[in-house]
Amino acid sequence: MTLDDILTALFPDGHEVRNDKGVLLGTATLRSGDSMLVLGVADRTALGVDEAIRLSGHVLRSIGRDSGPILVLVDSDSQRMSKRDELLGLNEFLAHLAKVLIHADMNGRPTIGLLYGHSAAGALLATGLATRVLVGLPGADPAVMDLPSMAKVTKLSMEALEEKAKSTPVFAPGLSNLTQMGAVHLTWSHAAPLADQLEALLADMPAARDGRDALGKARGGRLKAAEIAERVRDLALQAR
Repeated sequence: MTLDDILTALFPDGHEVRNDKGVLLGTATLRSGDSMLVLGVADRTALGVDEAIRLSGHVLRSIGRDSGPILVLVDSDSQRMSKRDELLGLNEFLAHLAKVLIHADMNGRPTIGLLYGHSAAGALLATGLATRVLVGLPGADPAVMDLPSMAKVTKLSMEALEEKAKSTPVFAPGLSNLTQMGAVHLTWSHAAPLADQLEALLADMPAARDGRDALGKARGGRLKAAEIAERVRDLALQAR
């Protein structure tokens, strides 16, 4: 499905979402008649300082003025790896975007990420993984880090990483592996209307507390994260 197909299927009652050089900004009408803020990255665009600040501003302008949920559509490259972006503090811009989405979610604006294409590294962390719930469409291609990059960082051979990826989702890119780790809450089907699946998710949103570590443990993808996080939480409470 193209982006236009996806938007039409999600919002049969209409939308005003524009694609400006890979940056998606706008609003849409839900089946209930309520409005939904829409933003995101399209056309496998790299997420740099310019894109991140525009997306952040779109959300911030809506807080306190509008109501309703927020949808973040994602088909990006990784973060933009340019000297200009790095010197301007790209890490801070990406962190700002993630914090803006989390702030909106904590203040009555439930956030949903919809991964319909590719995304990787910092771009995925600052968009889809910064929402309360990340949904995937069949064919989506996420990777927190691809195996060649992982080989450079870990100094392990590609052969060793490919072998580990067969049994450990943490080492493997792809929608099914991120689902097993709990990062992707669920995968929608093209066999059912996307508008119906969106309404069903909005009617049954998970609690605002991040439970992806527990979901990853239940699915067998991250066996230790939930336990370690709980232990750290307990130690922090004891130190108060």
